[in-house]
Amino acid sequence: MRDLLFEFISKYISLTEDEKQAIVSLAIFHSVKKGTILLKEGQKSNDGYFVLKGCIRTYYIIDGEEKTTAFYTEMEALTPPCVINKAPSEYCISCVEDTILIVSNPDMETEMFSKFPKFETLCRILAEEVLAKQQINFDEFKTSSPEQRYSNLIKKRPDLIQRVPQHQLASYLGIKPQSLSRLRARILEKNKS
Repeated sequence: MRDLLFEFISKYISLTEDEKQAIVSLAIFHSVKKGTILLKEGQKSNDGYFVLKGCIRTYYIIDGEEKTTAFYTEMEALTPPCVINKAPSEYCISCVEDTILIVSNPDMETEMFSKFPKFETLCRILAEEVLAKQQINFDEFKTSSPEQRYSNLIKKRPDLIQRVPQHQLASYLGIKPQSLSRLRARILEKNKS
């Protein structure tokens, strides 16, 4: 798992052996079982997550129903807003699959930034990428029909179709599971023609 992380980081910055050892010494790698809830609504947390392997999702519980807002898979990061604003979380985070995460907190990051300033550069670049991607996803969601959302999902994140339960996918697309089944059937029928 360390090699996966170092390979990812090397796309942005180069690391010395000392820097690699500093990362390993933090004991930040966590194996988490499918179904584990990492954060509950109303809970406070200092933890940010980086997915090395697996899938996590964010969701709200509205009138007793889960509304999925995002999925995070390999090499994607998530810092819940409650870490920054120090308020109770408004949503939940859980593992869709058995997952290997890097779990960090602001104190750990401050310490790393002071010892190794290039990590601050890396985190800034990654934060900018995440923000841009989220804005694009939000804009696409707001301006598209459920069929367009599903088509975009097939193009941009086809792995989710196989990895995520249908009811969570439907919720993410803003539709009911039965509508997703009909939508899939319609798209299959179109592709046959």
